[in-house]
Amino acid sequence: MICTDELGPVIPRAFPPAPGWSPDGHRIKAELDYSRGPEKTWVYGGLRVRDGIEITTTASSRNSVNYQRLQKIEDANPTGALWIVTDNLSSHNSKSTREWLEDHPRIHHAFIPVGACWLNLQEGWWRLFRKAALAGRSFCGPDDITEVTAVATAQLNARAKPWIWGRPTPPTRTLRRRFEHRL
Repeated sequence: MICTDELGPVIPRAFPPAPGWSPDGHRIKAELDYSRGPEKTWVYGGLRVRDGIEITTTASSRNSVNYQRLQKIEDANPTGALWIVTDNLSSHNSKSTREWLEDHPRIHHAFIPVGACWLNLQEGWWRLFRKAALAGRSFCGPDDITEVTAVATAQLNARAKPWIWGRPTPPTRTLRRRFEHRL
């Protein structure tokens, strides 16, 4: 079983300097820099649940052709049937994707219900990825995002472990002091 999803758009932009004070005591305000230009990048990911290994790739848009990069997941898992857990995005169920799946009989889709993204374990992995690769960073272009994606994926795969749905059981508390009352 492999959980797949897209993350994005990740926008390459440089953050302006923090606002400060001028020598004469006036507040300097930095202008907001926000755009969704042509350089936005989408990160596609597939999480193998049994051992926690992730396969990621980047693309310039979110469409059926880029979703069909599931070929990388199929190449990384050479034997057995592959059940892909994914959401009901139109590119996952488009005509071209269905035709592509006919040529890849090992891959089967299992769509999660609408509004239940928490069932897809890939969402939890994206949280780790955002902290490792994207938090507080500036990117000059899509190539920087691709490089950071590869490095963060390799680092997270180095310490990967099986994914289990749900919260782990809390450890049992040991009492620091044990009192004995005698009558």
